[in-house]
Amino acid sequence: MNTTASFAQPLDMGSVRLRNRFVSAPMERNYCELDGTMTDRYIAYLERRAAGGAALVFTEASYVRADGKGRIRQMGVDVDERIPGIARMAEAVHAHGALVGVELNHGGRTSQGVVSGFVPVAPTPIPCAVVGGEMPEQLDSDDIEHLVECFGEAAARCAEAGVDVISLHGGHGYLIHQFLSPAYNHRDDEWAEPTLFVNRVIDAVRTMAPGITLGLRFSAFEAVDGGLDAETTRERIDAIDTHRLDFLDVSAGNYESGQWIIQPGEWQRGLLAPYAEPYARDFDIPVGVAGRISSPETAEQIIASGRADFVSMARTLHADPDFPNRALDGGRYRPCIACNYCIDSLAAGPIPCSVNPWVGRELEQPSKPAGTAVRVAVVGGGPAGTAAARELALAGHSVDLYDERGSLGGDFALASRLHEYPEYHRIVDWYRDELADLNVTCHTGTRVDAATLAPLDFDAIVLATGGRGPAIDLPGAGTRRIRDVREFLASGDPAPESITIFGADREAAAVADDLLQHGTRVVMIGPQETIAHDVGRRGKIVLLPRLAASENLTTYLSSVVTHIEADRVVISTNGQQRTVPAPGELLVSHGVEPRADLLTELRRLAPRLGVHSVGDASGDGGSLHAALVTAADVAVRITAAADSRVGADSRVGADA
Repeated sequence: MNTTASFAQPLDMGSVRLRNRFVSAPMERNYCELDGTMTDRYIAYLERRAAGGAALVFTEASYVRADGKGRIRQMGVDVDERIPGIARMAEAVHAHGALVGVELNHGGRTSQGVVSGFVPVAPTPIPCAVVGGEMPEQLDSDDIEHLVECFGEAAARCAEAGVDVISLHGGHGYLIHQFLSPAYNHRDDEWAEPTLFVNRVIDAVRTMAPGITLGLRFSAFEAVDGGLDAETTRERIDAIDTHRLDFLDVSAGNYESGQWIIQPGEWQRGLLAPYAEPYARDFDIPVGVAGRISSPETAEQIIASGRADFVSMARTLHADPDFPNRALDGGRYRPCIACNYCIDSLAAGPIPCSVNPWVGRELEQPSKPAGTAVRVAVVGGGPAGTAAARELALAGHSVDLYDERGSLGGDFALASRLHEYPEYHRIVDWYRDELADLNVTCHTGTRVDAATLAPLDFDAIVLATGGRGPAIDLPGAGTRRIRDVREFLASGDPAPESITIFGADREAAAVADDLLQHGTRVVMIGPQETIAHDVGRRGKIVLLPRLAASENLTTYLSSVVTHIEADRVVISTNGQQRTVPAPGELLVSHGVEPRADLLTELRRLAPRLGVHSVGDASGDGGSLHAALVTAADVAVRITAAADSRVGADSRVGADA
């Protein structure tokens, strides 16, 4: 146990003591009922983070009044009917020695009428284009007073339910932040004073929930024109009644600068620590910080240097709830790769995790080994294959994994070399190390077929051979070299002077971006209307501006190649044909088709527990998340089939 690390030390915060310095930060997850009521699914998720060692487990930004709701299954603390569910959650989290926190919030101009059923309200009627641009109504003084009361009443409900800590969300462009910001508060009445609203809310909470530990989360800067910079934010915080608070929690950004709320993987870990440091130095209450804190080393550096007293971790604990315990005992943790698939899924419903197939499915996750151990062959060592092998080995099965490449990771390992994805290699490395510890026998550099596997008499076979780019047959194809983007990456060829990419999807954009970093001139021709149409907004929030600013990128969108020549191509754009320069090799990025050539052969072997395809080989890939979920589910099915078959055989024997 690493008891000497700074993050291992307890921390007094108001009326409570944190057992260590790891805080599971408020993170919207869309796990509640449609009316905002706590669910068993959400309780299991939060309980799992408590069991993983976090000292304080927050729920999420929870709306104090119905018109402040911004997500379809966002948690509500707006009416008394929410109390029983919150109480059940608090009891479950407390059972693991963690404290429970709730973040009180109102979305203001970021709320969505289509979600809440109400017209959004704000200090000043300025629409938020990021969430649809609905014009909010300006709050009048009576309504502002009512909102103050709502914050106090919500805090009282939390206290009644057994919540230990309340955080007021004063950042990220929500209502409290809108009052604080010169970009969104243009009032000329008493509420023009930027800190009046938050101070009144602090007073309401202290009155309605006396004794509860209370803090404020805020953005150190907004990074938008006319918004709060670091200096002005400090002036605002100095004017807030911080003597009535028990902690501060430093974040950054707002909806118009979302890359600062949830930072891309390209950015430095712990990048907001310098902005938290002045607050930690000058205030006599604990100060926390968020922002790309995805390793124990980063957490230790921040806390040991005095830049913050605790670390607020959202995506890191989303990816691995055991991160705090692994940091404390020096063990291996499943890394967050900062792909932002979680946050980009919020609009659609409950959020998943790219690297952890059991996020949001904690109630379904196996908790004990298989009753019957069997032998399984996994063919393919990409994400789906390594995930299936790990899940099967965890259940106690004997697993042999085969891959024709010399190392594990498949096409995902190729992507991890690209400029946009500097964290991707971490999950490839993690699976490799996990399989080694679980005694999975890995046969890399080994191509297998049915004849290879037949004499080995495996009980089950998992086909995880991935996919391949579809064949392209166009007039003039013989005039130059044509390869799929994955084939190009696998070759390891150096960046050429120029290249043409036919496709504008996720893979095309990432390859183009990487080549541009090496000085390659890139022509991109895509049938899509936009670049990386298959990537969420947060996942490309840094990429697209960089591509747009590149002088070496020429794009032809809504276009298809109809004829190929040596150094140019004929394209059709909305039915109009023209010839355009297209230098260098032609790379094709048109998605993948399943590589299922072996499937029929393997089925003829008729293994006792079947042949199962996963990931791109099954057509259920398309994303890392989808690949890992199909792999995990197949492992569960094989275990269930093994146990039920043994049970059936024993019953047959008894009947005989």
